[in-house]
Amino acid sequence: MNMRVINFIKRAAAVLLFAPALAIGAGATLHLDKAPVSTEPAALQHGAKLFVNYCLNCHGASYVRYNQLEKIGLSEQMIRDNLLFTGDKVGDLMKISMTRDDGKTWFGAPPPDLSVIARARASGDGSGADWLYTYLRQFYRDPARPTGWNNVIFENVGMPHALWELQGEQVATVTENADGSKHFELALAKPGKLSVEEYDKSIADLVSFLVWMGEPVAEKRKSIGTFVLIFLAGFFVLAYALKKNYWKDIH
Repeated sequence: MNMRVINFIKRAAAVLLFAPALAIGAGATLHLDKAPVSTEPAALQHGAKLFVNYCLNCHGASYVRYNQLEKIGLSEQMIRDNLLFTGDKVGDLMKISMTRDDGKTWFGAPPPDLSVIARARASGDGSGADWLYTYLRQFYRDPARPTGWNNVIFENVGMPHALWELQGEQVATVTENADGSKHFELALAKPGKLSVEEYDKSIADLVSFLVWMGEPVAEKRKSIGTFVLIFLAGFFVLAYALKKNYWKDIH
């Protein structure tokens, strides 16, 4: 095979490899609200409660064990009493009983594992936390969808609005822009158990917990990193002083 053919194959492979990324980059820019992510134990504990009660039925977190929640201030007994389902043990992974095949049958695609979803959703439009915070607040009623729900930033999503009892029911007024893109205006048609402010705060806590799950040792890593940088700065000063003293009589 001559070099011209080989080079053509390499170029074609490169185009195919990056085509999905180019297609995504060419899409409409999403407007994402800034997520007020917190590392406060109370916020993370509330987020864990929401996650277990509203998300863990369909979405697993198979890289996280229940007893890791002790890192956010929960005792083992609190985990047992409030966050474990029947038959689960405190050392078990946060898995679900639904299989991928069942998920695909019921929702059109298997619900993703949420262990690292906040990191996986990061993009040029904003952080993964921003995407999740916006997504979970922009569901609206859509009778045309099998679940009865749709979402502004994830059109025709297969997931139903699991938190609708808390938020209430939103309806959307859709207008089409000159460039063909859509503009959505959401209005609360039926209030939920929480006010708009309370719901937004709850979603912020839930997103904070999802961010924490993606890297439970993030705060410890940052603390260690700070001390390492301080050590290196001090070591540099000493090393530079030693170098100056060693070479002072050498020309």
